[in-house]
Amino acid sequence: MTYLTMILSERLGLLLVLAFVLTRIPGFRSLLDREYSKKMTLVHICMFGLFGVAGTMTGVVLEDGAIAERFFAWSADDNQLVVSSSLVAIVIAGLLGGPVVGLGAGMIAGAHLFYMGGIGFIANSLVNPVTGFLAGWTARFFSNERVISPLKALFIGVFPPILQMHMLLIAEPGSSAIVSMVNTVGLPLVLSNSIAIAIFTAMIGIALREQENEAALAAEKAFTIAEEALPFLKRDSSREMAEGIARLLYDRLELAAVSVTDEQEILAHIGMGDDHHQPADPIITPMSHEAISTGQMQVAYSRSEIQCPDVKCPFESVIIIPIIDTGESAGLIKFYFRKAQHIRPVEIMLAQGLGQLISNQLHTIASDKLKTHIRDAELRNLQAQINPHFLFNTLHMIAALFRKDPEKARKITVSLAHFMRFNISLVASSLVHLEKEIQHVEAYMTIIQTRFANRLRIYFNKVDGGAHAHIPPSTIQPLVENSIQHGLQHVTEGGEVHVEMERITSGIRITVRDNGVGFDEQLLTSDGMVQVGEHQQSGAGISNVNQRLISLLGASARLHIRNLPDRGSEVAFTIPHIHMEKTKGGSSYEADSRDDSGR
Repeated sequence: MTYLTMILSERLGLLLVLAFVLTRIPGFRSLLDREYSKKMTLVHICMFGLFGVAGTMTGVVLEDGAIAERFFAWSADDNQLVVSSSLVAIVIAGLLGGPVVGLGAGMIAGAHLFYMGGIGFIANSLVNPVTGFLAGWTARFFSNERVISPLKALFIGVFPPILQMHMLLIAEPGSSAIVSMVNTVGLPLVLSNSIAIAIFTAMIGIALREQENEAALAAEKAFTIAEEALPFLKRDSSREMAEGIARLLYDRLELAAVSVTDEQEILAHIGMGDDHHQPADPIITPMSHEAISTGQMQVAYSRSEIQCPDVKCPFESVIIIPIIDTGESAGLIKFYFRKAQHIRPVEIMLAQGLGQLISNQLHTIASDKLKTHIRDAELRNLQAQINPHFLFNTLHMIAALFRKDPEKARKITVSLAHFMRFNISLVASSLVHLEKEIQHVEAYMTIIQTRFANRLRIYFNKVDGGAHAHIPPSTIQPLVENSIQHGLQHVTEGGEVHVEMERITSGIRITVRDNGVGFDEQLLTSDGMVQVGEHQQSGAGISNVNQRLISLLGASARLHIRNLPDRGSEVAFTIPHIHMEKTKGGSSYEADSRDDSGR
């Protein structure tokens, strides 16, 4: 019995070597991923069926209770019993592929055993399809597990040999020879088969971990390359962008060459084949045109698929990756290989990931550019909204002052020039120093204070050390103008506007307060904003300022509007610490970002 166990274990060792090779086949990986189809089901039935045949051929033949001296079991005489290891393959087929694959593979292995003949050949033939079906049915109880654990497989592997022994005894009732052979092979067959099934499932687990590790490494490499590619993607010149991307990919990946194209021609080519793959050459291969038209990645494994017109082209395989920008193919990235076997699943996963990441980055860059254009349009709109009546009234006032007070007229003229110059330069940058904004507000206040000297007073309380904070241009002045034109519109005397700045934990708080009529309570929303409706210029101006504060400084900088208990209204916002600079030793650096709690 011990010798038989050793022989069976030795033969199963050969079978497990074959199983190890099997786990490296790409089609076998699809079975692990539960990617079922009629075609793949048939392939797996044949694959495991042949694996079962191999288990039979590497089994042993018993004659009169002794092992017949033969390395491969090709056939059996009427007085010989074939001790097959086919049940190992059939059980694995059922556990991985379900009842259909298990039954189909068992029928192939059973047909081979029926053809070989020998004692109990009918029982040996029937046990394989029955075992395959039962193993597949049992696998349903472990459907939440990608691969059954070796310990569970060891337990399940005990039952098929026991079933085989029982079927042999049922097929040959009263046969002392069968009873003797069952007593001889029973325990060795149970031990060897169950251990082999457990080892096979452990191999599958190792193959899965390798696959997952490869996918993780490919994803990490794709993220790293995509991040490094970002500066090149932001370049305005398409050829400079393509040259940088091609050089980066060629340096980071083990490729024969890399090409980057647009929809018509090659923009850059780095590596082998640069004698005929040159920039400005048109795209002519059918696979490239198909990738552009369909937006799907194409893979060629032979020169005939690539269809390069140069007969000396060194490339045998290529991965063509379409780059999608705003929903359409904007170009291609091509990975060239000298041999077809150089394209492994990890290369395909890496190519897919890179294509998706670069496409997403291009979409993000396009969105950022669109936001920039929208911001510029909004600032131009602010320029266009400068009230011509304000300009004409100020010019008339200057003309009148030249006769009464030339010095004040000169001062108002300088303030008007500064005010207009600031408005003209609004689109130059999205953020300006608070000091510039203060100068803009002071110029406006000087003009307004002179025009309405008998009607209102404007008080400006500035903050010390806040000159280097950043703020969207023309933010405070529209709030002051709103207080004067709407809050104090019907006030003939005693009107006041207070502009206050103070340091708080989260930054600099700026408040514009007046003692006018305040906002209509019905127009104030629950979050402290003004509902903008038709003909509501006040609400539109404040809403515009609020949108620019949120988009450029963040949600914490939004406007807070309220009516005061006694009279008037208050509009306030905060410049966060992250948008403030401090000077130290003649150089500037960004301050730490903290919230109101000081974190």
